[in-house]
Amino acid sequence: MKSSTNAHLIVPKKEAHVRLDRFLADNLPEYSRSRVQQLIRTGFVTLNGAATRARYLVRTGDKIELTEPPLAKLDNQPERIPLEILFEDKDMIVINKPAGLVVHPGAGHRQHTLVNALLGHCTTLSGIGGKERPGIVHRLDKETSGCLVVAKNDEAHRELSRQFAERTIEKIYLALVGGKLRKEAGTIEEKIGRHPVHRQRMSVTSSRGRPAKTEYRVIRSRDQASLVECRLHSGRTHQIRVHLHHLGHPVLGDKVYAARSAKNFPRQMLHAWKLGLRHPKTGEWKNFEAPLPHDFATTIKMTTEN
Repeated sequence: MKSSTNAHLIVPKKEAHVRLDRFLADNLPEYSRSRVQQLIRTGFVTLNGAATRARYLVRTGDKIELTEPPLAKLDNQPERIPLEILFEDKDMIVINKPAGLVVHPGAGHRQHTLVNALLGHCTTLSGIGGKERPGIVHRLDKETSGCLVVAKNDEAHRELSRQFAERTIEKIYLALVGGKLRKEAGTIEEKIGRHPVHRQRMSVTSSRGRPAKTEYRVIRSRDQASLVECRLHSGRTHQIRVHLHHLGHPVLGDKVYAARSAKNFPRQMLHAWKLGLRHPKTGEWKNFEAPLPHDFATTIKMTTEN
C-alpha cells in the first residue's frame, strides 16, 4: 500500500524562526505535536526535499511536505469494558469516561484502556491518531471523569481536531477545590509550560509557557472546600489543575499538585461536565452533559453542604 501526501506547506515570513514540529502542529490541527514528531522522526516529513529534525527552526520560504504513512495494523486488543455512551452515530461517539480509566495505551498501561474498550464497541475508528490512539481527538487525565468525544472516521477526526485547535469547542468542568475563594468569579490567564525541575508537573513559571485561559465561577462554598465551574478557553496539559493551584486552591485529591491532602479523597475531584461542539458532518451544534459520578457527588455533599 502506498503512502499519500497529506500536506504541502510554505513557511510565511510571520511564522519563521519557530520549531518545525510546532509550526506543523499549529498549521495542521488534525495532527498532535507528538504525532508530528513521530512522522518527522520516521522520515515522513521533508524540508526542501530532504529529511529534517523536529527542532529545526523554519525559515521564510521553506517548503515542507508531510506524507501520512499507511496505517499500521492495530496491535491493541478489543476488550468488553462497559461504556456510558452519551451520544453515538456513524461519525463520532461521546462517552462519560469513568475515573481510573486510562485513555490510550502507553508505558505501564498496555491493556484495559479506553482505546481497548472502544475497539470492543466500535466497528471503525479514525486512524489519524496512529495505532496507539485510534479515534482519540483529545484526552482526559486518568483520574478525571466526564465528557470525551472520539472520532469514528478520518474526516470527523480532522474536523473535530480543527474545532479544538481553533478553540470553538465549549469545555466546562466541575472542580472541587480546597478552601474558600476570595472572588466568586474570575479569569486566570497564566502561561503554562513544563516545570523546570519536576518534569511530570506543569507550571505557570515556565520560561517556555504557552498562553492559557480559564474562567471560573464558584457554585457552592464553605471554609474547607468550594465547588467551582471552570470554562476552558485553551487546552494546555493539566490546565485547570495548574491554574487553580496557582490561585491557592488546588483540586482536592490531586496527587501531583496537592499531594499532602490527596490521601483524604477517593481520587482527583475533577469532572468534564459539559461539552459543546459542531457535528463534524452536519455542522449542527451539539451539547452534551456527563452526570456526576457517585464518588464526586458524595464528596461534594460531604465538603460543601451544611
